[in-house]
Amino acid sequence: LILTVAIIFLLAAVASSAGLLILQIGLWRVFAVAPQLKGQAADSALPDTSLTVVVPAYNEELNIAACLQSVLDSTPPCTDWSVLVVDDASTDATAEIAHQTALDHSEICSVLQSGPRPQGERWVGKNWACCRAMEQVTSKWVLFIDADVRLRPDALRRALGQAIEESADLFSLAPRLECGCLAEWMVQPIMASLLGLGFPIEATNDPNSDVAFAAGPFMLFSSEAYAAIGGHKQLAAEVVEDLALARLIKSGGYRLSYQLGLDAVMLRMYQDLPALWEGWTKNWLIGLDRDVLRAIGASGVVLQMFTVPWLVLPTALVLLVLLPELGMWWRWSLGLACVALLQQWLLRWWNLRRFDLPMRHWWLMGAGGLLVGLIGPVSVWRTLTGRGWTWKGRSLAG
Repeated sequence: LILTVAIIFLLAAVASSAGLLILQIGLWRVFAVAPQLKGQAADSALPDTSLTVVVPAYNEELNIAACLQSVLDSTPPCTDWSVLVVDDASTDATAEIAHQTALDHSEICSVLQSGPRPQGERWVGKNWACCRAMEQVTSKWVLFIDADVRLRPDALRRALGQAIEESADLFSLAPRLECGCLAEWMVQPIMASLLGLGFPIEATNDPNSDVAFAAGPFMLFSSEAYAAIGGHKQLAAEVVEDLALARLIKSGGYRLSYQLGLDAVMLRMYQDLPALWEGWTKNWLIGLDRDVLRAIGASGVVLQMFTVPWLVLPTALVLLVLLPELGMWWRWSLGLACVALLQQWLLRWWNLRRFDLPMRHWWLMGAGGLLVGLIGPVSVWRTLTGRGWTWKGRSLAG
C-alpha cells in the first residue's frame, strides 16, 4: 500500500511537470507566429471614413470614467468619429459619470439610455445595449469596447488603419490582461496562459477555415457587414456573444482578422474575488463549446499542473522523514515537484517578457489552480441548471 502511494506521488509530479512543459512549448509556438497589431506610419494620412466607438455599460462606476478618458484622449482615428456610451439601466453612478464626461466632450461624446428590455424576449449581457446603440449609429465603422478596457492613444488609429488595409469586416484585438486584487493575481496569469494557448489564431485568420474567434473587449466591425449578419439582435440570448458574432462573420463569407493588441489595449476584468468567480463560472463551459467532459477535464488539468506540485512538495518531505525506507521514491517526487514549481516560475517570467505581466505573487499559482479547478464543475452546474448563473447580479437563465 505504501509503495502504491509512493508511485502515485511520483506519477502526480511527473504529470504536473509534463503538463507545464507542454503548455510552455505550446505558448512559445503559438506566439512565435501570432499576428500583431501593426505600428502606425509617421506620415500616414488620416483615413477618410467614419467611426463610432460604442461603450455598453452596466454598473461600471469604477471603470467608466477611466475608460472614456482613454478613448477621448485618443489620436483621431479618422476624419469623422464619435463616442457613444449606452447606460444599460445601471443602478449605481455609471450614468451620472458618463453624462458628466459627455458634457465635457460634447462635440464627440454622447450618452444613450438603453431603456427596458422587450417583454417576452430573452436578452442577456450587453446585447440589448449594443442593439440600442446601433439604432443611432450611421458611421461606416463601429467599434464595441467594454468599460473595463483602457486604450493607448494610438490604438484606435492603428486598428482602424489596419482593418481598412486588410479589408476586414471584423477586426478584433486580444488585450493585455492586468491584475489588481489578490484573486486576479492568483487566477488571471493562469487564464492568460490558457487563453493564449487556446486561441486558434492562425485558423481564425485563415479565410479557408471555419474556425472563428474574437475578443469581446475590442471588436471593430464594418457597419455593412454587421448589419448583414444581424448583429447583436441576431443573438440576443447568447451569453458569449463575441464568439457567436465571429462565427456569423466567418460563416457569412466576411473577412475576420484577429490580432494581438497587447501594446494597445489593456483589460482589467475583475475588482474582487466574487466578481472573478461570477465571471469565470459564467463563461467556462460555454467557452469550451458546452462540452461538459471537456470543461471538467480542463479544470482538472489546471489543478494538476498548478496545485498538485505545491501539495506534493511538503507531503513528500514529511514522508521522507517518516518512511525513509522509500526514500528514493520521495526524493524523486520532491525533485519533480521542484521542477514543476520552477516551470511555474518560468511561465510567469515568460508572461513578464511577452505580456509585461509582473512576477508579483507568482507563488500563488497553486491557489489559483485550485480556484480554476473549482470553476469548471461549478460553471457546468450553473450553466446547465441556471442556478446562480448570473452576471453582475442579472440572471442569465432562460
